[in-house]
Amino acid sequence: MTQLIEYEEASAEVRAVYDDIRATRQTDYINNFWKALANHPPTLQRTWQTIKEVMTSPGELDPLVRELIYIAVSVTNGCDYCISSHTAAARAKGMNDAMFGELLAIVGTANMTNRLANGYKIPVDEQFRS
Repeated sequence: MTQLIEYEEASAEVRAVYDDIRATRQTDYINNFWKALANHPPTLQRTWQTIKEVMTSPGELDPLVRELIYIAVSVTNGCDYCISSHTAAARAKGMNDAMFGELLAIVGTANMTNRLANGYKIPVDEQFRS
């Protein structure tokens, strides 16, 4: 298992990222994902900047929709950590059990039909091409 770097043990570079995570998320909590990435500060910094930009910057998708998309991709990729952390975030943003059930039904259906389309090598209809 990867060593988790706590704030007290972290370098100044890592502490700066942790401080930004805390400020952006308005919490004192730093989760294990970031503590693990802190073993390589450039990856920690790069990953945090990307997540911060994609998940918190103003945009057309509201924060709950962003979390639902993150859950869907995480389920498809089989990332238990991301499923758990983003499900918690989605619940904090208003997702309920019924929404979660619908989301998983869509993910399962999309994965099934994607595999069928790929397996049959179905040509894309001309009117669907952009």
